[in-house]
Parts: sequence; structure tokens; C-alpha cells
Amino acid sequence: MKFLEATRILSSFDGGTPLPFLLAMSGQPEPLDVFLRAAAATRGLQAQARTLPFNTLTQTFHSAPREGEVEVFLLFPWDLLPEADWRSGLPHPTPDPDALLVSARESASLVAARPNARVLYVDAPIPPLTINAWTATALATHLRGAAEDIGAEVIGRDAVSLENFLAHGSALASHALGEVADRIVKQASEPKSAIGKVLVTDFDNTLWHGVVGEDGIDGLHFQPSGPGYVHYIYQSYLKSLKEHGVLLAAVTKNDPDLAVAPLAKAESVLSADDFVAIIASYHPKSAQLSELAKQLNLGLESFAFIDDNPVEIAEVSEALPAVVALTFPATASDLPALTRVLSGFFHRDTLTAEDRDRTTMYRRRLEGIAPREVEGSDLTSFLSTLGMRLDVRDRSQGDRTRAVQLINKTNQFNLNGIRRSDDEVGQILHEGGHLYTAFLTDKHGAHGEILSCLLDGDGTIRSLVMSCRVFQRRVEHAFMVWLSSVHPGPKHLEFIETERNEPFRSFLNAHEPTHAADQPVLDLDAFANEYKAALTLFHLGGEAAGARTSN
Repeated sequence: MKFLEATRILSSFDGGTPLPFLLAMSGQPEPLDVFLRAAAATRGLQAQARTLPFNTLTQTFHSAPREGEVEVFLLFPWDLLPEADWRSGLPHPTPDPDALLVSARESASLVAARPNARVLYVDAPIPPLTINAWTATALATHLRGAAEDIGAEVIGRDAVSLENFLAHGSALASHALGEVADRIVKQASEPKSAIGKVLVTDFDNTLWHGVVGEDGIDGLHFQPSGPGYVHYIYQSYLKSLKEHGVLLAAVTKNDPDLAVAPLAKAESVLSADDFVAIIASYHPKSAQLSELAKQLNLGLESFAFIDDNPVEIAEVSEALPAVVALTFPATASDLPALTRVLSGFFHRDTLTAEDRDRTTMYRRRLEGIAPREVEGSDLTSFLSTLGMRLDVRDRSQGDRTRAVQLINKTNQFNLNGIRRSDDEVGQILHEGGHLYTAFLTDKHGAHGEILSCLLDGDGTIRSLVMSCRVFQRRVEHAFMVWLSSVHPGPKHLEFIETERNEPFRSFLNAHEPTHAADQPVLDLDAFANEYKAALTLFHLGGEAAGARTSN
């Protein structure tokens, strides 16, 4: 926001809800005034900032806060460490770096102890307090770390002007005043961030590399090498959080026995005993999180949720906006960003014996917690933003290796669990059957060949499987709508209930099939009429390209 824009906003703003707060900073606050009022006006608020007398910030650290007053501290390195103030020149003799760090962290802890304090930290350059270049760099890093440890929001050093600081006592660059004012108003007007208490994690492709229901326990990786390295580090980090009093829980779409089995392997850093609860089901994860919060008697604002699937993140975020929902990093390069956010959310100044025993205490409270069978969020709007493309391929002739592999590997979304040899599939096709597969891609990348459907010459669906990697994206609905365009009418399903195919059972039961000769019958025409909107979520390719106009 530029100055002229700020004045235009104020010229047309009349009144608004009062926003009183303390702006605690060491420099001159006057340059921020117009921008603060304009930033508040864009939110329908009337900024009423109380500022400090010149050179009293340090005194404020030690003073009692006013009852109920929101305090926004705009801190620079020299506010935590006076020796880093450029205006004072370099101290003589050269101070001890370790003593400087102790002093800085003491100042930061005074701010953190104030119940209504919100902190912004401007990562300004500091003078060379020691002749050793490595030590000087480390000191600047530790100063920023001290601020981050108390939950400060960091503003980059491009917001700093040493020329302004030396000439006028305000270290903020003119071009940054609008952005800084906006951040101040945001801090003053929004609830203070909660202290994290519970980390809820997904399992497949999060706690380990791979999908236990498809790859098997021996096909998972969580070792400090190869594809499992990031997951090994993540497990190690969660173990550290648990040892510092953070409660670990898991919500995973899987069968309970499969979900916990990998945790018994020697390579796993975490064991089942490290979790206060492991909730394995195929119900919406938001419902499981909500029930877990009730059982723990903790607010959802103290929960962080980690999952590799953006659809699961969206479902939880929409249903439970108070939960901090974060996507597990796709690459090792993104891991530091995740741990940085979590470290700030779960920050602890001290570690007590109670912290170490917290998991054991809460495990007793949660014995026997059961999954909740309730509806989740409507993700239609979110799914429409994914740019999903569904390509259906006819594998009745030519290479069918992956199609047969899917039939023999997939467990959860599986019509009957029957494993079929390539020769058996070939015989069904020779007798007039059809074999189809579907590929899925979206803005996050390619998911590969994720569905396989085998029909015999009479039109009976003999195999229908879909990878659990794409649950909740409505691929199964879109495919069945497409299937109705090439094989219309009622279809018998060779359905068998297995120990692992609850997701398919839920899909089938939701569409209330009729029955004939002990086999469920699904009317594809009626299905297509009810779910044709599912096709609008996808760009269609391959054999599916004509489905939109056929129905």
C-alpha cells in the first residue's frame, strides 16, 4: 500500500469498529500512523494505537501489562540486544557472544510472558559485534531464532532502511510501511495463536513411504536411506515432540490391524505406544479429529494435522478451520519449512516431568475410542480447483500388465478380492469381455493408472478396483458414469465381502443396488443420471472424452 492509496482509503472511510491496541516499538511510530489507520479501515476497523514514549521499550518489557490490552511488539535485533544498535557504534571491549545470546533470550522471554502480546520481528542486519565472521553470522541467526521461539512473525530485511534509522530514528524503509502496518493490524485484530498440544498424523506416504494396504509391510520405507529418508527424519522429529510433552495421534484410512503393523518393525522410530490414539477407519478425518478433541477435552485450536493428500487437508480445513492443517512435504527440500511451522506451534520454554509422562496419562483416557460414522465436508468446490484429468483406456487388446497388476494388488476399493491370472483375464476377453483402466493427473502431478474394470461377455462386472491414493476425488463416480455411456443398463456385480474391502462395500451400499441371483445389480443409467455432475470435475481424455456429450 502506497501513501496516496492509504489517504484515499481514509478519505472514504467513516467510523468502523474500534480497534484499540498497544504498538510497542523502539523507533518513531509516526510514519506508520496513516498506514495503520488505512490497513484497519480495509477491515472495517478504526485503529486506536497507543504508542510508547521514546526510548521506553525496554522498560515496557519489565512493566505490568494493562488489563486486557492487546499488545503488538514490533521488534528489531537491537531491541533484544542493545549492543546490536548501529547508532551506538561498536562496543569495546568485544563482548562475549554467549553472554549476548543469554541476554537476548532473556529479553525475548519477558515479551513471551505477557499474556496478550503478539510479536513481529524485523530481521534487520546487525553490526559486526565480533571480528570472527562465522560468529557474527551465527549471532544474527540466533537473534532471529530467539524471536521465532516466542512465536514472532518475521519480516524480511528488505523492510529496513539504515539511512532512515540513522537520520530519523525509524528503521523501516518507506516502501515497506504499508506492508508492516497491515501485519500490525492483522496481529492486533485476530485471536492470538494457540499453543499446540496435539499433532495428528496420517500414516501412508507420511509416516512411511508407501501404502501398507497395497505395498504390504515389507514394501514400506522409513529407513535413513533411499525413499524413506524424509519419513525417517519426520518420525524422529515426532519422537522428539512427544518427549517434550506433545501428544501424538494418528488418523488413517485403513484397517486397524494393517495400520499399526508397520510400527512394530524394528526400523520404525515410532511405536504404537508413542501415540495416545490410532484411529483407523474409512470415515471422514474431520469427524475423527473432532471426536478425538472431545475425548481429550482439548480445543481444536491446539491441534495440528499432517497429511500428504491435499484432498484430506482440504476436508479437514473446511470442516475444522481451527485446526492447523499442513501438507506433508513432497520433497526433502520442503521438510525444513514444515518443521519450522510445527516448532513454532509446539514451542515449549521448559520441560517438566509431567510433559514426559503426558502421553501415558492421556492414553488411559482414550482406551477404546471408536471411529465416528458421520458425513464429511462437501469438497466439490475444492475438487474443481485441482484441474483433474481422467483418461480411460480400453485394455481389451494389447498390453494389460498394469490392469492385471491392479486387480491383484488393490485391497480396499476392490469388488471381490479375487486375484486373476493374466491367462484368466485373457480368456474372459477372448469370450467377448472388456477391460478398462483409468489414469488420473491433476495440478499436483500424475497419479498413474489407478483403476481397473473387467466385464465379461454378458456384461457382468467381474473385477473393479481403484487405488486408495485417489479416495475422495470421485473418480469412481466419474468412471461409472462414463461406463454407462458404452455399456448402458443394469449390471450384475460379482461382489464378495472381504476383510479389507470396506471402502467398496460403503460405495456399493450408498447406491442401494437391487439383487438378482444373490448378486447385486447396479443400474448404470440411473447411476449416471444421478452422478453425471461428477464428470464436470474432470477434463476427460482417452476413451472417456466422449462421455460428456453421451450423457
